[in-house]
This record gives sequence, C-alpha cells and structure tokens, in this order.
Amino acid sequence: MASNVLWSPQPKQIAFMRRGEYEGLYGGAAGGGKSDALVAEALRQVKIPHYKALILRKTFPQLSELIDKSLALYPKAFPGAKYNASAHAWTFPSGAKIRFGSMQYAKDRVQYQGHAYDFIAFDELTHFTWDEYSYLFSRNRPNGPGTRVYMRSTANPGGIGHGWVKERFITAGPPEKTIWEGFSVRFPDGHTERRFRSRVCVRASLFDNKKLLENDPNYIDNLSLMAPAERDALLYGNWDSFEGQVFTEWKNDPARYVDRVNTHVIAPFKVPESWAVWRGFDWGYSRPFSVGWYAVDQDRRLYRIRELYGCTGKANTGVKWEPGQVARRIREIEAQDPNLKGRRIHGVADPAIFNDGGMESVAALMEREGVYWDRGDHERISGKMQVHHRLAFDDGGIPMLYVFETCRHFIRTLPNLVYDQTDVEDVDTDGEDHIYDELRYVCMANPIAPRTRKAKPLVVYDPLGVDEPELGRYEWFRRG
Repeated sequence: MASNVLWSPQPKQIAFMRRGEYEGLYGGAAGGGKSDALVAEALRQVKIPHYKALILRKTFPQLSELIDKSLALYPKAFPGAKYNASAHAWTFPSGAKIRFGSMQYAKDRVQYQGHAYDFIAFDELTHFTWDEYSYLFSRNRPNGPGTRVYMRSTANPGGIGHGWVKERFITAGPPEKTIWEGFSVRFPDGHTERRFRSRVCVRASLFDNKKLLENDPNYIDNLSLMAPAERDALLYGNWDSFEGQVFTEWKNDPARYVDRVNTHVIAPFKVPESWAVWRGFDWGYSRPFSVGWYAVDQDRRLYRIRELYGCTGKANTGVKWEPGQVARRIREIEAQDPNLKGRRIHGVADPAIFNDGGMESVAALMEREGVYWDRGDHERISGKMQVHHRLAFDDGGIPMLYVFETCRHFIRTLPNLVYDQTDVEDVDTDGEDHIYDELRYVCMANPIAPRTRKAKPLVVYDPLGVDEPELGRYEWFRRG
C-alpha cells in the first residue's frame, strides 16, 4: 500500500511545531532539520482564505534553498497551489498566501510597511539585528478572524545577531520552558495595564535528525573536521564559540575566578592604592553609552573593576540620557565606590564627543558637571590588536586583561562581536560594540607588546613510519 505521507516531522521538530508561545526559536546546531520545520509550519493555516505568511532570510539568494523546499512540498500537499516567481509568493486554492522575503539592510524593512502577516518566520535569525527583528512585530497581525498570530525562527550560533538572540532565547531560560516578558501599556483614557508575551527555545542538533544521519552518516565527520570554534558551534550548538567571532581568546570559567588562571573573569577585590585607575567612555544616546573603570597593576595589566552601561534592557537600545546626566552619575559612582573614591582618575573618550557642530559638545557639557576627558586614539585596527594582546594568555594561563564578574555587560557583549563582512579586519559596528570601543581607548592609552609563548612541538604525521602492530591500519597508503 503506497504511503500518502509527503513529510513527517521528527521528534524535535514535533516539539518545536507543537509550541503555543508567541515567539519560538528552533535550532542551535547544524543539521537539526530547522528549515524543513519552518517551511512546513507556514502551511498550518493555508486553508483560511485571508491567511498570509512571510518567510525571511537576510538576502534573497539565501532564500533559494527554502524556495526549493516549498516547490517540492507545497503543490503536492495542496494541489492547485501556484508559485509566482517574480513575486516570490505562493497562492493556495483557498486564497491564502505565503511570501518569501529578504532584509539585507535595515532600511529594507520599510518594504513591509503597511503589510500584515498572520505568521512571520526568520530563517537564520542570527543574521538579523534586533531592530530588524523587532520591527516585524508591527507587521505581525491578523488579516481576518480565526487566524493564529505568531512568529517562529531558526538559528545557528554566529552572525551579527548572535548576542541578542543568545540573550533572548538561549540564556533567558531552560530549553522548552516558557519565558514570559512583562511590559506596561498606557491607554488613551489614562489607565495602565500590565501585559505579557511568551517565547520559547527548542534546541536541536544533528543528532536529533535521524533521517539525515541515515542518508549521510559521514556528515558528522564533516563537522568534526572543522576548526574548533566552528565545530563546537555547528556540531554541538555551543553559543560561546562560533564562526566570525572576533575575540576567540575570551574565556569565562567560573571555576577559575579565584585562582585567575585560564580565565578573563575574576572575583572582585580591593584595588591597591598604588595602582592607577583609568576611565573609558563611548558616547551614545539612542544607542547605549558605555563607561568603564580600569585599574592598572605594576605589570601594566588591566582590570575592569566597574561599569556604567546606558542600555534599556533591549539589545543595543540606549536610555537617552543627556550628557549632564551621564556625568552626574559618573561623579556619584566615583564618590561612593570603595575602589574609586578619593582617587585621581584618568579619563579617555571617543574623540567625537569633542565635536561641537556649532553648539556645546558632549565633552563640554560633561565638563560643566566636573567630568573631564582626553581624546582617545580612534585607530580601529591598532586598537583591536591591542585588545587581542590584552586577551592573550601566557604559558602560565595569565592574560593582560581581567574583568570583575560584576561587569556583566562587558562579559555579555565582548565575546559576541563579529567581523564586518566588508572590512573583514574590523569589528562589525552594527553589533553592540560600545563597551569594546571604550576598552579600545583605554588600551591605546596603555599599549603593550604581543605576548610571547613557547612554540608547541611540531607533530609530524607519518603513516608509513608506524610500529609494526599499527601497520595494518595504514596499509592503504602503500598501495599503488
């Protein structure tokens, strides 16, 4: 008897597709069947005539695989469904539509202005910024009665959106547990209501895709042969290690906070009075501003001991404080923090704060409140190399930069920075790079030479020089 089943979800895909939360993320490693689940999920409501769905990738060429999957599935599942190649959209017998779209640049989001989609899906969500993703909330609304309105996404570690995706879905709660986000809405009559939205992450890996392993059992070997960072991200779904990561030296090992070996994060301590203290600053208004305080020991090692980060809690969104308010908060911290109180502090900042544009500059406005800055060296590549020099470990596992565990925004943002796709030697400035920028200014004001480490002994692989008992394993090398 012939089977009429065109596609059946595997256990992890079922776990993802059965969830009822408003937002859902599926994935975490390569080969988990993410794209198949997303293409199939979009079909859920196509029997409703006014239903509309949108499936997004960052660029249109990246959509080709998803479109190919839809071409193989949709017309068989719903005979009479038609694909319009110029509009990149399916129309189903009921009149329902599924559209494929892209958003290569943030400005491209306006092409969806005025549109409404009952279902919105992002494939490879880490390729998008938070602004691009969150804008689509406004397009996610019903086109008529009886539809379910929700969003779904897939992702692997890495990409410009790695940091905010990790924070929103990976570290926010355990896998497959509902995460609730609360917010207040003020209505025209003046009353305020507390509302909640739910989201969930279903994590899957290659090992959950039994069909792929049956078809290609060697795919595990392909991923295992990759460089360690990419291997750990794509094979094991490690969100602390990923392709395109700038500062691969970074280590955060809680077990090492006390002995300070092979970790950059350490437990706070009382800074000796003899140590100098520096303050770095990167200005931001609609984007976060960042202030970091650094102690310098007798070996010129830096310790990030305190931070003030002007972020709302939403990824890369500033609190919109005026310069005077930032300066007053700096003065307050330096008057109260035991490691800062009574010290002479050297301030270094983004040179842009000295530009007045015909009005009082940010630096001048802060000087009014008694906070002073020197111009930082804004040389980007040299600054990045200084950060690399600081993060490098010597043979004893000691770096030239430590971070107090209380500096949670530094610990969150620095490891998530990725390379710019155009200027491949520099950090992508669309990411949350504000803390990194003020770190650069402090590092450039305290430059060091690269660390030297003993070269590891060269291991020569010679399959023909093995001992006799091992010879059989390499016999094929001798053939021919």
